[in-house]
Amino acid sequence: MLITRPEPGGSETAARIRALGLEPVLAPLLAVRLLRARLPEPETVQAILATSGNAIAGLPPASRIAPLLAVGDATAERARAAGFTHVQSASGNALDLATLARRRLKPAAGPLLLACGRGHGLELVTALRAEGFRVLRRTVYRTEPARSLPEPALAALHAQTLRAALFFSTETARQFVSLIRRAGLKNSVHGVIALAISAPAGVALSLLPWGDLLIAARPNQDELLALLQ
Repeated sequence: MLITRPEPGGSETAARIRALGLEPVLAPLLAVRLLRARLPEPETVQAILATSGNAIAGLPPASRIAPLLAVGDATAERARAAGFTHVQSASGNALDLATLARRRLKPAAGPLLLACGRGHGLELVTALRAEGFRVLRRTVYRTEPARSLPEPALAALHAQTLRAALFFSTETARQFVSLIRRAGLKNSVHGVIALAISAPAGVALSLLPWGDLLIAARPNQDELLALLQ
């Protein structure tokens, strides 16, 4: 099973793959780099919104006192592990997070801090501002794409030993398509099943001749891994 998810999530997924009796091939296509951002004092915001588990590490310890709304269950689990005590999960995508915020929060109760990656969160900001919320969008991390396919991925593709490839974001899906074309290995995925966490990721992957292309019922890891059964 090819895992293209960046760390630290990649290793966590690999452990779950092994628990299923399958062999993971770790080949992260993105590296996460934390950024120093000017953040408001936690007591001045109504809540923190996190669109990715990668954003949690970019929040200082003082922020743990604020309620946190997470885009999905994995992000919520990472927030709790980091010390956040008031955490709720939207169990979905950015629009699901906007729905949760509208249901749980009030525009008049104070601004919201959106912690996200560079270039992310714009759709969420637009949706919430349209509802009257003041949203402070802060970029706390960025991702750097791999310049070539990691060696474990190349070896598995050449040996044609892959059963499936897991893609946790549209960004990693696009990066894989670009790198495999550059390597001249487009036809090496004929017998591989592509598992996409969302429809947009599936669209990006559809440019390659996969043996099959499956999309998770909901955009989370549990639903993605359920496709293996």
